Order: sequence, then structure tokens, then C-alpha cells
Amino acid sequence: MITNLPNTTTSKISKELVQIREEGGAVALGRVLTLIIQTNFSGLEDAILAANEASRAHPCRIIVLADEDKKTKSEPRLDAEIRVGGDAGASEVIVLRAYGEASSDPESLVTGLLLPDAPVVAWWPGEAPEKPSTSALGRIAQRRITDAAAQKDPHAWLSTLAKNYAPGDSDFAWTRLTLWRAQLAAVLDQPPYDTVTKVIVTGAVDSPSTDLLAAWLELKLKVDVELVRTSRGQAVTGIKGVTLVRSSGNVEIVRNIPDVATLIQPSQPTRDISLPRRSPRDCLIEDLRRLDSDDAFGKLITKGFGTKRSSPVVSAKGKK
Repeated sequence: MITNLPNTTTSKISKELVQIREEGGAVALGRVLTLIIQTNFSGLEDAILAANEASRAHPCRIIVLADEDKKTKSEPRLDAEIRVGGDAGASEVIVLRAYGEASSDPESLVTGLLLPDAPVVAWWPGEAPEKPSTSALGRIAQRRITDAAAQKDPHAWLSTLAKNYAPGDSDFAWTRLTLWRAQLAAVLDQPPYDTVTKVIVTGAVDSPSTDLLAAWLELKLKVDVELVRTSRGQAVTGIKGVTLVRSSGNVEIVRNIPDVATLIQPSQPTRDISLPRRSPRDCLIEDLRRLDSDDAFGKLITKGFGTKRSSPVVSAKGKK
């Protein structure tokens, strides 16, 4: 069910929520957090779809604050939708479309709609504030989720996040690495336990996850990591492969087709492993599992990535 509230106010939205609750039952029961999404009009439905799917694992109230294009100048107005039931997954969704000056104070628009005594998570699926923790919505959130891949310059964004990091910040570029990190840890946990002397990480030129994976391996293994960049427009995006150089023979994980990688190990049969690129839904589900600070990411972004680049950036042909 979708209830439309054109040219409305936060107070009217709150009253409508109470009325819906009285007519249809206590829809707030079982909600474990409030998820605030700040996006633009064009990214609205994709963000809601991902959040609705994630809400089946983490029932929540979803507040979507959508601003019109910055180049458009409209009269101040706030339109709202309240979605419950089949239109809202396992959550309730409040969509706020702010026009003109109505979007100038995001915090006041959402404060009266937060679930009482529940944690708040802010998510920017598109363009994110330079310093999330001090932004209007970041100030009221325990967790702040950004996506470096959605920024104009993903690599520069990671440097900015490293400089402005605050406990509670996280980024999908890190969450997308979970399967890669687990696979690499499993490989290194098998004999022979030779020391890794060098690592080569290959990834698309626009992949911030490649940067973070290289920095993580350098931080954990205390070795030089070489970054090899591949051009855009290839079948596989993101991370393409990792080579661990050891005296007993190199270990390689190579992803030449989407979702499947090839594991090559000395004296063992070559085999395929599932290594899909994670969707916004998958990343959001994982990030909502913990509402405290992600210490591993904090250490990586400030010490492993923030102090210096993990290695020179080189092209696929090996030229700097």
C-alpha cells in the first residue's frame, strides 16, 4: 500500500503514520533500526529496492530523502509517500521528495520520523558528503555507509575518507571485498606455509576495491604489493585477480568471467570457485549486521591506506 502526501510537512507525515498503525496494526513492532537514505530523484527506486531486500534480514524503518537535481530551482515543497506491506519489504518506507529550499535542512526533515530509542544508520548510495560524520544526517547516525565506486573520482574519494574518517564510517568498496578476503585467508591457511614475498593485485582502473584489497594485503602480509590496472569496458569489472608469490610456487586467483574465478595452486588441480561481484543489497545486509564501529576498516583506511598509497599504480602492460 502506498499513501501519497503531496505538499506536506513532517508533522502531517507523523500523523499519517499513526493513523496507518491504528488501522493496520503496530507496523513499528520488530523494527531494529532506522535506515536513512539520501539520494537524488534518479537513484530513488534503485535505493529503495536494495533497502527493501535488505530489510528482510534487518527489519527497519526506511526514510528516503531525495533531492532534485542541483541545477533545478523549484519552489520550496515537500512531497511524501508512505509505503507499507508488499511495497515495503519487511519494513515501512517513508519517501521524502524535497524541492528547492525544502532540502536545505535534511536533519529537520527526518528527526521527527525516527524510530524512538533505535539506532540510526545513514546510507548515501550515490554522491556522499566529503566528511560523512559531520554532515547533517551523519551527525545523528551511529553508522554511515558510503560507496566510493559511485563518486566522481573513486580513488580520490578513498583518500578523502581516510583523511576524514570517524568511527562508524564504512564503504561498500570494503564490503565488496568480503568474499575475496575469505578466499585469500583460506588459501594462506593451507600448506605449504611459505612466506609470501610479493603480491600482485589486478583490477579495473575505476575500481576502488582494488585499492583497498592491495592496501589490506600489504598491511596484513607486510610485503610489497604491485597494482596492475586494466582498462574499462571489459567483461569483468572490479577486481580481476590476485597473485601471491612464494618460493614453493605462485598462488593465483583469476576472474576472467563474471562471478567465477579460477584458483591456481602448485601441485594441485586448477579449479573454479564462486566469486561474484556483490550487489548493493548484499553489501547493505552485511553492513547492517553490526552497528558498532568496523575496527578492521578503520585501521585499514587510516593506517594501511591513509598514510600512503599501497604501491605505484601501473597499467596492464606494466608501465607506470
